[in-house]
Amino acid sequence: MSFWKTVLANITGYLIGSLVVSILTLLFVIGLIAAFSGKEEEGPDVKENSILKLSLEGSIVERSSENPLEGLDLPGGMGGESSTGLNDLLKAIHKATTDEKIKGIYLHTGPQMTGWATLESVRQALLDFKKSGKFIYSYAEYYTEGSYYLASVSDSIFLFPHGAMEWNGMASTPVFLKGTLEKLEIEPLVFKVGTFKSAVEPFILDKMSEANRQQVTAFMTDMWNHYTDKISNSRNIPVEELNRLASTLEIDLAEDAYKAKLIDRLAYEDEVLDLLRKKTDRKKQDKINFVTLEKYEKRSDKDAGIPKNESKNKIAIIYAVGDINSGKGDEESIGSETIVKAFRDARKDSMIKAVVFRINSPGGSALASDVIWREVMLTRAEKPVVASYGDVAASGGYYISAACDKIVAQPNTITGSIGVFGLMFNTKKMFQQKLGVTFDRVTTNTYADLGNPNRTMTDYEKQKIQASVNKIYEDFTRVVKDGRKFPDTDVNGDNIPDAVDSIAQGRVWSGIRAKQLGLVDELGGIKTAIEIAATLAKLDKDQYRLKELPAQKDPFEEIISKLQKEEEEAVIRKLDMEKEFKMYKRLKQMASNKGVYMLMPYSFDIH
Repeated sequence: MSFWKTVLANITGYLIGSLVVSILTLLFVIGLIAAFSGKEEEGPDVKENSILKLSLEGSIVERSSENPLEGLDLPGGMGGESSTGLNDLLKAIHKATTDEKIKGIYLHTGPQMTGWATLESVRQALLDFKKSGKFIYSYAEYYTEGSYYLASVSDSIFLFPHGAMEWNGMASTPVFLKGTLEKLEIEPLVFKVGTFKSAVEPFILDKMSEANRQQVTAFMTDMWNHYTDKISNSRNIPVEELNRLASTLEIDLAEDAYKAKLIDRLAYEDEVLDLLRKKTDRKKQDKINFVTLEKYEKRSDKDAGIPKNESKNKIAIIYAVGDINSGKGDEESIGSETIVKAFRDARKDSMIKAVVFRINSPGGSALASDVIWREVMLTRAEKPVVASYGDVAASGGYYISAACDKIVAQPNTITGSIGVFGLMFNTKKMFQQKLGVTFDRVTTNTYADLGNPNRTMTDYEKQKIQASVNKIYEDFTRVVKDGRKFPDTDVNGDNIPDAVDSIAQGRVWSGIRAKQLGLVDELGGIKTAIEIAATLAKLDKDQYRLKELPAQKDPFEEIISKLQKEEEEAVIRKLDMEKEFKMYKRLKQMASNKGVYMLMPYSFDIH
């Protein structure tokens, strides 16, 4: 009996102790938040002859988190990993251009998991920085093709002597689940419109269809050609030679990259630091005046030599990132309710003269996309709305922007995918044959349980669902035709049959090809979109400020949200199952949402 008392006492003590620790941790977090929010942090003291150090590794997200504890090693992962926001990164590079105390940029890169259009925006900002006459030095122990794309603009590119470099072209390796579903005896039921609408292919095929292979080959070729053209211009190496090096796998070791003139020098980092000291008139024993991005983004425009803008006029930037769903969204997903509120706030604010709709989305729910599209239409009737595409704006991501006055995309943005699909599963055999589970039903009407995965769907039900998909596709092409002003007749006055349908069919295009087809107006980043919005609103450069919407979560809410999330993502990443996890998230999304989808063909991981 005493044994069980001891066990019970230990368990009770453990539970009480855990509760006390949790409470103390929460109080500690609350205190930190109060300290951060209650005290206005002063800008950093940037010394003369400083260098802006940009450590770019991993992914660059659209917006930085406003969590003041981010990056701190706190119990329970409440601090979270730090992330680089494209918005703050571009602002910092622009600010450093006019800052007399910043003499150059030290670009310290690592493996990149960032999309090509995002890298394009950063690269262009670095090129603009160089126009000021300041230097850029880049160093890495290993260059991926993504990190090298940024480094290629540098005055000098350095590589660790025993490092390596990736130079073998672009590839996409989608995952197919047809065999898995067959083994589980799960029957996928597919409803779609569009020869190229291949979002359902992973569930019904064991390899890419010829139509899908054709479109992937086309837009990847566009992206690779753009990539090699830019590298050729920066490094003065013929495109033909760059392709030869990639096709023969001649670039592997650091020495290979040096011989091919892709880099300027093999050097250890301490040697690079010595060169940076010389560039900033420092002695060998002196400490280099580095300023990190995290600190420099807090430096005021005034201190950096940028005239104060006191204009009351504003241009709103509305961010829409991730899959499109109904309800509320967050920094990684688009909720129609959240985006609708952002547009209404921008529309009601008389000081907001134009809107830039920043989209980085493969699409999602057709219903939620239509709700957002309507709000864009209402806003456009009162003030200019310009779409700015990130890495991807496809399917529903294109639909929600089709009504904008202008659309701006990067050359390597993935867009289009004007098509619709529905996907259901018949799991009757799996439950019965694998688990011995059977189901029965009672209904008041014949089709009350339409979509029930545990019975065979009738031909009539399939016809009804396909008709719904067809109708949504018709609406999609009409929205594109009206929004993009595709003509009904050609120059000779002859009717043009299905002008949109001929470039739709679910096909994905590069930004380059989308502009040629009339799906996009201009090539460029968010800076270009803002300039176009200002022109449409008849605002000069110094006559407006920027306002980002939707408002980011309060830091306390963000931490509570992190506490509530499951640890599955962290575990899967540690197991190096990123691709499988992306497929899992897509399946989870499809299982948790009803209706028809406007979604890009799976996730293109171009590496």
